[in-house]
Amino acid sequence: MTMPRKDGIQKEVVEGWRVFVDNLGKGLDMLEEDIDEASKMADACTSEWCQATEHVIDDLSNSLFSISEPSWSSPEDSKKIKVLRKKVHDLYAKYKNVSKG
Repeated sequence: MTMPRKDGIQKEVVEGWRVFVDNLGKGLDMLEEDIDEASKMADACTSEWCQATEHVIDDLSNSLFSISEPSWSSPEDSKKIKVLRKKVHDLYAKYKNVSKG
């Protein structure tokens, strides 16, 4: 039996993890665009829009705050997660402001 190829495994996991984190960031960017667009419209926050937006924010937030960083991830990776967590918090505040009308 051969020893696991630790370097190759780590590389594959980190690359996949980074793609996942990048896609979460893209999702936050898209959500921010939607919230910004809604803030420019009168009565944009219908109950359906508000409910859907809160659901998306919750899903992204749960993903970001439950993410497990690989022990071999870089300090830049950790910083990116912290930035995205702050962004989802800020987007929720922005959403609440829009939802108040």
